[in-house]
Amino acid sequence: MLVVASATVLSAALLAHAAGGPALSLNVAKDAVEDVGGPAAFLVGMVISGPLSEEPGWRGTAYPRMRASMGRFQVGLVLGVIWAVWHLPLFFIDGTVQNELGLATPSGVLFAVSTVPMAMLTAYAYERAGVLASIAVHFATNTTMVLLDVKEPVTQSMIIGIQGIVAVLLLDAARPASRPAATALPIADENPAPRADHTARV
Repeated sequence: MLVVASATVLSAALLAHAAGGPALSLNVAKDAVEDVGGPAAFLVGMVISGPLSEEPGWRGTAYPRMRASMGRFQVGLVLGVIWAVWHLPLFFIDGTVQNELGLATPSGVLFAVSTVPMAMLTAYAYERAGVLASIAVHFATNTTMVLLDVKEPVTQSMIIGIQGIVAVLLLDAARPASRPAATALPIADENPAPRADHTARV
């Protein structure tokens, strides 16, 4: 799931570049790591800042309760919208990625939209292997996006499209097969004959 999540972002960035979008640069990734104090600090920050602080709530708590009365795609859509609203305050905090994107910009709108396929992708991971798997998918997606400095609308659009397709295919393939017809069982006699008592009486 780590590889799949990261691959959705990387493949989208490559397709966006082929369509005239920004080129990938190793210098951007290097700067992103050095700006926070090196690889260790970068990885710890990427784990804590989103995946570890959010997934126990979104997938570990909200998802199974909503899933009890809703379908996978319905939960993904509803949680995705709630997730987008939950991120709104970050657009007003200096130093956040959301603040750099801007709220009333194509990039800001696409960021909000991207929470829906992400909610579905992390839901699939949760159903396969629990909260740790959803944390892994969240971490892989965020980390790859930061290393590639994903901010251009063309790249964001590609990521939304690819993650949406992958999430739908995975969730659809994971649907349980229809239950087999119940096997008819013999109906017990309402007035069964008394069994002989072979116990010796004293």
